[in-house]
Amino acid sequence: MVCCLWGDNMAGEMISAVRHDMQHDDHEIKVRKANALIQQSRFSLSVQQQKMVLYVLAHIMPSDKGFKTYEFSLAEFCKVCGIEYNGRSFHDLRVALKGIRDQSVWVDLPDGGHTTFAWIEEAYYNEGTGIVEIDLNKRMKPFLLELKKKYTEYELIYTLHFRSKYSIRLYELIKSRHYHETEEYSFSYSVDELRQLMGAETYSQYRDFKRKALIPAVNEINESSDISVEWAESPPARRGVKVLAINFSVAPKPALERMQIRDKVEKDLGWDQIALW
Repeated sequence: MVCCLWGDNMAGEMISAVRHDMQHDDHEIKVRKANALIQQSRFSLSVQQQKMVLYVLAHIMPSDKGFKTYEFSLAEFCKVCGIEYNGRSFHDLRVALKGIRDQSVWVDLPDGGHTTFAWIEEAYYNEGTGIVEIDLNKRMKPFLLELKKKYTEYELIYTLHFRSKYSIRLYELIKSRHYHETEEYSFSYSVDELRQLMGAETYSQYRDFKRKALIPAVNEINESSDISVEWAESPPARRGVKVLAINFSVAPKPALERMQIRDKVEKDLGWDQIALW
């Protein structure tokens, strides 16, 4: 005999949540990156620029053996990436794309070497047709194509409500360490390493890094993503004692909560705007 430990309403909500997740399987828009591009990389992009890059990367399918010219409408691109769609859209897009094109990413390699490359090789847009085309840098192929091991995969939708550039970086770092998505997981970073990986080196004082980067990022992840994050300082902060590391505890959110977060993002952005391919 199977016993039910919750009321009919709660059971109904849980069943609906599972069904909702199943219905969305075909609509999951995922980003896949080699762990090296997350855990051993250094770059500085705004939150808007990061979303633009992730949106392009989400067009890459696991079976792809080469890059394509990724094409989409300006309205679609602006909606997802947080650019207001109006008379200034092309100007804002041009500025953002140039910023991405001019920025490079450094990656530490297993052999002890280091490599740097630009995110995109070429960008094209046409004001008459409203079409945007982007070619990724071919140097990124080993980090994005035919990934079989040591890679991270997550749903793009859980990053689209982030307002801080540090939230996306921390979310990716956590996802790259959270190997079993159905289990709780704990890990640590030294303060210096975490500051560098989050691209927050401008905050040389720990109190500034904590207040302006770490706390806002954790709060946004807890509010808008599929995971719950707790953190603690090591050793515990107190007068005269320097905090050396941050300990993280990560747990997946229940299906119902994930469903509610997805629904909110879908409603705000328009599901048809983020599931066009």
